[in-house]
Parts: sequence; structure tokens; C-alpha cells
Amino acid sequence: MTFEKELQLISKGAEEIIPMDELKAKLAKSAKSGKPLRIKYGIDPTGHEIHIGHLVPIRKMRDFQDLGHTGVIIIGDFTAQIGDPTGRDESRPPLTHDEVRANSEKYMEQLYTILKPEQTEVRYQSEWFTDMTLKDVLQILGKFTLAQFMAHDTFRDRYEQGLSLGMHELMYPVLQSYDSVAVESDVELGATEQKFNILCGRDMQRYFGMEQQIAVLSPILLGTDGVNKMGKSLNNYIAVFDSPADKYGKVMSIPDSLIINYYTYAAYYDIEEIEKVKAELDKGTNPMILKKKLAYEVVKIYHGDTEAAKAQKGFEDLFSKREIPDEMPEYTPEADEVWIVKLLVDSGLCKSNGEARRLITGGGISIDGERINSFDTDIKITDGSVLRAGKRRFIRLRKK
Repeated sequence: MTFEKELQLISKGAEEIIPMDELKAKLAKSAKSGKPLRIKYGIDPTGHEIHIGHLVPIRKMRDFQDLGHTGVIIIGDFTAQIGDPTGRDESRPPLTHDEVRANSEKYMEQLYTILKPEQTEVRYQSEWFTDMTLKDVLQILGKFTLAQFMAHDTFRDRYEQGLSLGMHELMYPVLQSYDSVAVESDVELGATEQKFNILCGRDMQRYFGMEQQIAVLSPILLGTDGVNKMGKSLNNYIAVFDSPADKYGKVMSIPDSLIINYYTYAAYYDIEEIEKVKAELDKGTNPMILKKKLAYEVVKIYHGDTEAAKAQKGFEDLFSKREIPDEMPEYTPEADEVWIVKLLVDSGLCKSNGEARRLITGGGISIDGERINSFDTDIKITDGSVLRAGKRRFIRLRKK
């Protein structure tokens, strides 16, 4: 691959590369010496489930691996017990060491759906922080000023709003930046919201007389609601461990405005292909057709062609052949489990309890094609499920 092609691959889907000229120099030096670059990405395993939004920078690591470089995953077994304050109004509760270890094993299982294990180095912060003395910590802290940290939007906003801001949280960027020294990072990957921390890593390496790492920042994949960042708390995420059918259905539920975003960052299409999709949208192609292609590709990435084909057929059997419309109103119940009669009335599908009971008795109520036969049934809400009343009334259920 030519040098220009390498840069094009690395730049694809990247929001910002800081600084580009130094990246070019590192790539040239690596090609001349034959020594792979070390590509760092840190994770705080505060849970065990990863969604496809987490994998946007991981895909970039895979790009570097395809060019012959080494991916270095940092397991934040120290910082996970502090909590990254980015975008938060309060501190995370601490985790135990055993919880972090268990979560990290699950994390790596999911990351290896994208990464090449033979080109991936997994490192734990405890390797270098366990034996660090208070003197060492104070010397590291002395490399930064309070003014630097109060320039960080989250720290400044919380301070100005009178919200709690622990001294230990100010340590988070310091610890993350020292990771770059410990593993001799050449490039650090992260979302745009990690820019402050990654640039601190450049500063830290300079203080230690090292060649500075390059920041390659990726944009944030929006959640299936089309409004917020993908996240478990908002239930707008597609998990790596989701079944093929669930992945397919969730992609099909995204608003049309997300089609290009998902082709770019969820399915990772080439620039040329994305331009073709844009052209199709501009000429009025039915978005449903483009979503089906997108959903198939997302499932294929994690489960292969056979499962993608099964998921597509299942979706078409359930929705297309039963004449379920592409667009329908949505309703979010207050509880995760609701009495079917109450659900029908509160969602507006039925005008009264009596009408709801009559439709259930007559076999006119179904969820995702499954008929509800008893009006004593409690429905467990699944995000994206379709509740049908009669032949022409539909509503898509959303989980709170």
C-alpha cells in the first residue's frame, strides 16, 4: 500500500488528527526501520457490556493493525476505581479490583470481534502504578498546573455550578497520560470528548523526554434515538452481545437522519460507498431499502453472512409480509412491565379498557407478530417492539 493510501485509511472517519505532520513523520520512520508503531487505547471496565459506539476507535486500531502496527489496550484497573469525569455531573462509585478484572475479560472478548489478537498487547495500569511511591506521584503532579485542569470544560462547569469535584478526579487525566509514558505510545485513539486527556498524554511524554504521541480522535456514534450519544442508560444502544435479530431490528428502527452516520461509523463503509448512499437519498430512494443494506452489514460484521441473511429474512417475514408500516408513532411506558390493557389505553391504541378487552378476546392484539390471548397478561417492554391493535393501528414501544 502506498504512503498516500495509508494516510487515507488512517484519516477515514477521523474527526481530528493532532498533529498530522508528526503522524506522517512517524509512519515514514516506521516504514524505514521496520518497527511497528504502538497504538494505544484505554478502557475503564466499569461494566462488562460494550456497544458498537465503543468500537468506533477500536475500528481505527484495526486499521493500524492492517498496516502492520501493534494495538495496545490499557485496562484501567486504577482509573476505573476513580471514574472519568467527562460529561458527568457527579463521581462514579468505586469498583473492586476483582470486579474490574472480571469486566476486563468480557471487554476483551468483545474487542476481539474487531481486533487481531496476535497484534494486540493487553496491559494493566497496576503494572506501573502498584509500586509507585507518594514521591513519584507528587513529581508527576508537578508537571501540570491547576489552571490547565480548570480549562477542561467538565471540571470548570462543575466547579462554577457548585457541584462536587473530588481531588481524586483531577488525577484521572494525569494517570491516563502517564499510561502513554509506560507503554511508549506512538498514537492514542479516543472519542472527541477525550481530547483533553489525550493531549495531556503528549505533555507527559514531553516531560519525560519522549517522542510525543499523536492524537487520533473519532466522532461519537449517536444512539438509535438519533438524538443522544449511544449509551446503556438511555437504552439507545446496540450491544456487541445482542443477537443478530436484535441488531438487525435496532438498526432498522433508527431515524432516517442517522443513515449516513451509521453507514460511516457502524458499518464502516468506504468513502466511495457512502457517497453512493448519499446520492441514493438525494434522488429519493426509499430509506427502508438503504436501512436493510445497512442492517445486513452490521450483523455480518459480528456474526457473518449466514446469520445476517437469517436476520434479514426474519425481519422481512415479521414486518414486510404482515404489512407493518415503516413509520409509526412511538410510546415509552413509565414501567418496564405493564398490564396489556393499560398499555393499549395509555398508548392510545384503544380508547377504553372495554375496547382493549374486546380486541384481545377477538385475537386482534399482537406484539411483534405474537398474538396476546389473555387480558390478564403483563407485558415486559422490549425496546423497538411493535404493538398492533386490529389491522391498521401500530405503535413502536420504547423502553425508558
